[in-house]
Order: sequence, then C-alpha cells, then structure tokens
Amino acid sequence: MWWINPEYVVLVALPTFVLSLLATMYTKSTFAKYSRVASSRGLTGAEAAAAILRDQGVRGVAIERVPGSLTDHYDPRTRTLRLSDDVYHSRSLAAIGVACHEAGHALQHATDYSMLGLRSALLPAAAVGSKLSYVIIFLGLLMSRAPGRGAGENLILVGAGLFALMVLFTLVTLPVEWNASARAKTAMVRTGIVSEREGYAAGEVLNAAFLTYLAAAVSAVLTLLYYLWRAGVFGGRRD
Repeated sequence: MWWINPEYVVLVALPTFVLSLLATMYTKSTFAKYSRVASSRGLTGAEAAAAILRDQGVRGVAIERVPGSLTDHYDPRTRTLRLSDDVYHSRSLAAIGVACHEAGHALQHATDYSMLGLRSALLPAAAVGSKLSYVIIFLGLLMSRAPGRGAGENLILVGAGLFALMVLFTLVTLPVEWNASARAKTAMVRTGIVSEREGYAAGEVLNAAFLTYLAAAVSAVLTLLYYLWRAGVFGGRRD
C-alpha cells in the first residue's frame, strides 16, 4: 500500500519529516533564546502590537489573549489579533517580534494587501480539498492495484486536483507571511518599540518562524507531485 511504499517513504515522507522537524526545532530554539532577552523599552507583546497599529492609523482591531504556545494569529473576519500566553504579557524580544508580525497582518488587511485577500478566498476551497483529497486518492490507489487500473488512476488524478487547492494555499501563504514580517521589522524600529540591534534579534525569530511555512509548502508540493506520478502524469502507470 502507498503508506508503506518505499518510494513514498524516500521521496515524500522522509524529506518532509526531516524538513518539518528541523524547521520546528529551529523556531522553538530561536524563540526560547530571545524569550530570555527583555527589550530596553519594556513594552509587552500586546502593547507593541497596539503601538504599531496606532502608528499606522489602524483602528478597530481587537487584541486578545489566546491559550497555548505560538498560537498567535490575526483573524481578518473579526479584525481580531490574538496573542498566545507566551507573547501577550511578555516583554521579551521574541514576544515583541511575534506580536508585531501579527500586527503586520492587520496592516495588510487595512491596506487591502492582495495576497492576503487571495489567501482568505482560497481557505474554504483548500479546507474542503484537504479533507476530500485523501479519501479519493486512497480509493484510487486501491482501485489501481486491481485489473483495469485506468479508473483508479483517474480517481487519483481527481484527488490530486483537490489536493492542489491546499498546495496553492500553502504557496500563497509564503508571500503573505514574509510581507507581514517585513512590515513588522521596519515598523518596530521606526516607532521606537525596539532599538535597531534589538530589531535584528526580534527579526531572527520571524525568520525562523518563516521556515516552518516554507517546510509546509515543500511538503505539500512533494506530496502533490507524488500523487500525480502515481496517476501516471509523468509517464507510465505505477504499481
């Protein structure tokens, strides 16, 4: 079966596992490192995010605390910036970097950043594609092992098409996250939230976090290519 297929393990499972593991470990270690370094001005993550929004004239964005670690996010539907326990009350450079990054998403929303709008539009389709694609591909893989494999491979292709919606979502996420970090790096220094040296340190946290999105995108692309290969798109049918 496909989940113990040596080709799947070598081409997809192993490299994506290693990439995700390394990206996650690096992000957590970098966040932990700068969580122990307090900013000279002494603002909390929530105060830093509010300062950036105020400086840019963005009104009506709520800033709330959300349980968990690194669960920070901006919800454009309710215009709510949610900061985790490790960020909301913390005065560390790591917390300020993450909070300002999420404020960067609020700035994107306020300025109608096109890629953010595209990602929001893709989200429902990507969610449906993610749930249905695995079921359809699994059925196609079962059928492809029986005589008359053409129907099975066609079914895999349909599932791969649905999975491609999720892949597109992960790819669009990359420029969205990079742009939010770029806005945060500039704004936190310009507004005096951190010094230039402190801004560089906080930026390291954001660069590390971006690697997790990059790893997710690479994983999604490799998985899609594998499904297409199993469907015979790249020449010949595979057992």
